[in-house]
Amino acid sequence: MSIDRLDADLLELLHAEPRVGVLEASRRLGVARGTVQARLTRLEREGVIESLAPTLNAEALGFPVTAFATLEIVQGRGHRAVVEHLAAIPEVLEAHTTTGAGDVLIRVVARTHSDLQRVINQIVDGLNVLRSSTVIALENQIPLRHLPLVRAAVR
Repeated sequence: MSIDRLDADLLELLHAEPRVGVLEASRRLGVARGTVQARLTRLEREGVIESLAPTLNAEALGFPVTAFATLEIVQGRGHRAVVEHLAAIPEVLEAHTTTGAGDVLIRVVARTHSDLQRVINQIVDGLNVLRSSTVIALENQIPLRHLPLVRAAVR
């Protein structure tokens, strides 16, 4: 899908002010309300806008420890059982199949460092998980971001 300058401006406005309404967005962008609504509908339909849900902060929810774990899994049995196991653990925020030494990279959170041990134990107790290698994040230098991609897509 191609993104034009109006799409980018709309996405930047929604990022800066998620509660802005369609009418106010149209006023600020200098286009008709119907144009903004049509753009939003298209961006949602094409999957550019995945969700209008609020972004949650794990630390504010009581989970200040973030870690990344690379999992090695049993080969030839597929990822389904591992993914189902990981999805049942609330502290697993995301999981990606990867190339390289490991098979799955996950981001997890915990209440404390000792709680992280509990979470990792729960992860490696899963069917088809052979071992894990975990690194603890000390500080988030660049939070998850998408606006630079939006700007690059317009060029």
